[in-house]
Amino acid sequence: MAKLTDFMISKVRVKMLELFFKNPGELYYVRQITRLIDEEINAVRRELDRMNQTGILSSEKRGNRLYYYLNKKYDFYSELLRLVAKSSGLGKAIKKKRKDIGNPKFVMFSSKFAQRRLRGRDEVDILLVGNIKLQQLEPLVKAEEKIRGHEINFTVMTIEEYDFRKARRDPFVNEILSGGRIMIIGDEDALVEKKPEV
Repeated sequence: MAKLTDFMISKVRVKMLELFFKNPGELYYVRQITRLIDEEINAVRRELDRMNQTGILSSEKRGNRLYYYLNKKYDFYSELLRLVAKSSGLGKAIKKKRKDIGNPKFVMFSSKFAQRRLRGRDEVDILLVGNIKLQQLEPLVKAEEKIRGHEINFTVMTIEEYDFRKARRDPFVNEILSGGRIMIIGDEDALVEKKPEV
């Protein structure tokens, strides 16, 4: 299974990216980061300097502490968000248990879900398409709900149901596809492509 460490040599940087992307709006100071990721303070400082210089992170002084936070204007912010969503948390759990949950063809997180932003009451956090075993999926979702402290709104469809509803321009499916998304499993073009009606 692909991991962030496939692309990055520093395990400290990987842990830090996972921490910052789990809470994209949060500010952290050095000792707090050191505690949360359980790494040496010098290694954390070194990575913070690198990430701050490259623009991945920004910093601001508050009182006698220097706080770091994600720079959402960083050129590769979206790409890093996708990498982290696929390789940690619920994305990682779904990929790891893919065969157990029924080998889904598509798993899509909404951008709001991946960025931990509040969604509208009727918005879908996760779309799963395929032959999904709910009794295997639900414990993974419940574990993530416990971490996040709120309910996750997910929708499951068979491939046939999804293709039928997409071809008929079903408002519910159109609403899901009109929002920002991150593909955890499957190809985004295949998810949204319109098949010619026969």
